[in-house]
Amino acid sequence: MITVGGENLIDYVQTAFDGSLPVYTAIPGGSCYNVALAIARQDQPVTYVTPISGDSLGKILSDRLVADGVTIGAPVSAAPTSLAVVSLSDGQPSYQFYRNGTAERDISARHLDASIETSTRIFHIGSLSLIDGEDADLWEDKFRDLYQKGVITSLDPNARPVVVKDREPYVQRLKRMAKYTCVLKLSDEDLEYLNPQMSQEEAFAELCATSSAQLMILTKGSDGATVRTSQHQFDVRAALAKPFKDTVGAGDTFMGTILVELYRRNLNAQDIGRLALEDLKHILERATIAAAVNCQSSGCNPPYAKDL
Repeated sequence: MITVGGENLIDYVQTAFDGSLPVYTAIPGGSCYNVALAIARQDQPVTYVTPISGDSLGKILSDRLVADGVTIGAPVSAAPTSLAVVSLSDGQPSYQFYRNGTAERDISARHLDASIETSTRIFHIGSLSLIDGEDADLWEDKFRDLYQKGVITSLDPNARPVVVKDREPYVQRLKRMAKYTCVLKLSDEDLEYLNPQMSQEEAFAELCATSSAQLMILTKGSDGATVRTSQHQFDVRAALAKPFKDTVGAGDTFMGTILVELYRRNLNAQDIGRLALEDLKHILERATIAAAVNCQSSGCNPPYAKDL
């Protein structure tokens, strides 16, 4: 079983203009929510353990997961659904978030212990869920606990500086979690946010040296990605989206596909670092193709296995 925690929300995504006014469409989303969806659409077992609201927007979120085969492992929350407003400029998204007192933050240690099954082989977390608050502390504690129990832990910071009120504690949390992470995927923007005084090469080298990750992936948008394990380092070219709509959910689709490929190989944490170069290249090339297919429609729309 692959288990995913982290935020769910409704993205109000700019999809058109009515005269001079932008038109927004309500789309289920959230980085970790999208990762769970991407995994399920590639026919792998995945449980999503963050609470979803019982309100009308929450029903949209849960119905979409269930329709694609995601198991919802958390009880329904009475709190409202989180919201994000996604505006686009030349296909690139900018975000505003509204998540105080919402369902996806309505967690407890008891809830996480009950929701995360002992059959979990891979656990993924990241993005908004780790920024601040008691919920972020609980996710960090559970992540460390699972790592110590031999679960493959996966982290994607997917940093959203516009939401971060106090940068230093957040950065320190991510750096702590990197020390008990098996798979670490981050973007060039994430890396610059973590280490703004360093060049990209210096910052990536330092992160590789201080993280426990067996697999490190630095994504660079249209410039592809750099991949590093204890035995190999190589670059992967980005696949082209034809037609190109926007990049919403591309990184989440990429991340979900990486986890799918690792799960299919029935690996443990130590095996990841010993993957052959040919296997690594296959995994990364498939992930870049999945991300490109996602970019061919508006909003996050991960491909199904048949599309790949």
